[in-house]
Amino acid sequence: MRSQHIWTERDEHGTKREVRATRFGGVWRLQAKTAGDLDWTYYDRPLLGDLLVLKDILDRKYQRRRASREDVVSLQKLIADQKQIER
Repeated sequence: MRSQHIWTERDEHGTKREVRATRFGGVWRLQAKTAGDLDWTYYDRPLLGDLLVLKDILDRKYQRRRASREDVVSLQKLIADQKQIER
């Protein structure tokens, strides 16, 4: 089953950035687009900051039974892997 989460944020200059995270077939795929961009940026290795924001979103959704435990566990593994890579 497909799981999609979308959020927006602003950088220090006030530029709006939209991020979409989709889990399909057990694989997370993140994409982002800033205001004014025509195309989405797809990440082979998602940014750690985006993964941590997604973790907060998933934790809140899981408490309200709007996200699966599988999503939470797979994201935790992805965050741990990303932290290993950045060391």
